[in-house]
Amino acid sequence: MPLSEHEQKLLEQIERALVDDDPKFASQVRSGDRRKGARRKLQLGALLVVVGLAVLVGGAALPSVPLGVAGFVVMLAGAVLGVLNYKHATGAVEGTGTAGGPGRPAGRGAAKAKRQPLKDRLEERFRRRYDQ
Repeated sequence: MPLSEHEQKLLEQIERALVDDDPKFASQVRSGDRRKGARRKLQLGALLVVVGLAVLVGGAALPSVPLGVAGFVVMLAGAVLGVLNYKHATGAVEGTGTAGGPGRPAGRGAAKAKRQPLKDRLEERFRRRYDQ
């Protein structure tokens, strides 16, 4: 349902006020989906891994050590780029640590402010299973 003329004017006034009050926030909101850039970087990383693997195999087929090393470096750079952008690209960014916050399911230790050692978590999980 389209907005009426009055609603459109109100929306434009709100947008102008937002830009005047906090231009940095307004530019961030206006930019749209933040995951778009991370998805591109993830795709670029996957492409670099494939190209690096092809160059590595080419360096092995031809007896060329520098070509193989270059292929490995390109493949490693692509993997690093992909790993660093995976969470942002899929929208699995961790929240602020609040219960049920974005990226964090409520009920799986959401009340804990900081991470416990592995031993303590395993003991607690065992106690919960034993009590049920």
